Amino acid sequence: MQENRSYLPSADRVGVLIASVLLTFALTRLIQSPQFTLTIELPGFYFAYPLTLGTAMTILAAALTAAGMDWLTRGHPSLGKKPNIEHLMLPTLTTFVIGSPLALLPNGITWWIAFAFGASLLVIVFLAEYITVEPSAPSYAFARAGLTALAYALFLILATSLRFSGVRMFLLFPVVLIVAGLISLRILHLDGTDRWDFPWALGIGIVCSQIGAGLHYWPLTPIQFGLALTGPLYALTMLSASLTENTPLRRAAVGPILIVGLAWVSAFLLN
Repeated sequence: MQENRSYLPSADRVGVLIASVLLTFALTRLIQSPQFTLTIELPGFYFAYPLTLGTAMTILAAALTAAGMDWLTRGHPSLGKKPNIEHLMLPTLTTFVIGSPLALLPNGITWWIAFAFGASLLVIVFLAEYITVEPSAPSYAFARAGLTALAYALFLILATSLRFSGVRMFLLFPVVLIVAGLISLRILHLDGTDRWDFPWALGIGIVCSQIGAGLHYWPLTPIQFGLALTGPLYALTMLSASLTENTPLRRAAVGPILIVGLAWVSAFLLN
């Protein structure tokens, strides 16, 4: 029993970290502030992006998450002098993604449900990332599966939120590129080795952003758009993992093709 406990973080530290991040989101609903629009005007180009208190608080919450996760993992007995940057990626990204729907939803019971759901996601990602510091931990496989599922769910939430907010193309493309690349990079790194698949992550990010750009002008609902983008991300990440294990290309491509087809058919049937 004592050995298993050593793979779990301090409940006090987790509580302080969760409370700090959630308080940051809650303050955005309690404090009213004017909106400031950032504009850049060039010949043939006009850029306008509204900056609100919610934008600043989301950035602050992400910074708190990164610092708090660093503080949390530094207390792991197996970390030693190893870098912990990989354990900061998903928690920070989770905070960013949670901030998107919370900023879009109106005040009321729906917002509080999303707030509670976001809190649950943060607890899961903090605990799972802490466990994965030690690949030989008894619950490592379970934590790895949880982080993988959470990463794809985050991308689906983000893509759906971007579509719902009506974000313009010049913002959609880099956001999908960066988030898809980081998610695939973290998932591929969860194989328990120190190998980073930067070429695959960059390629997956480019493909997903290109698909997102192509679907941007299609008459899709937010959930259809999210499914149509999450399917290729899942499929390409699976393909990369299979090829890394020296699986023949023809056999490795069967599963990803089925996943993309299922995701796109599901998106079509939701119309």
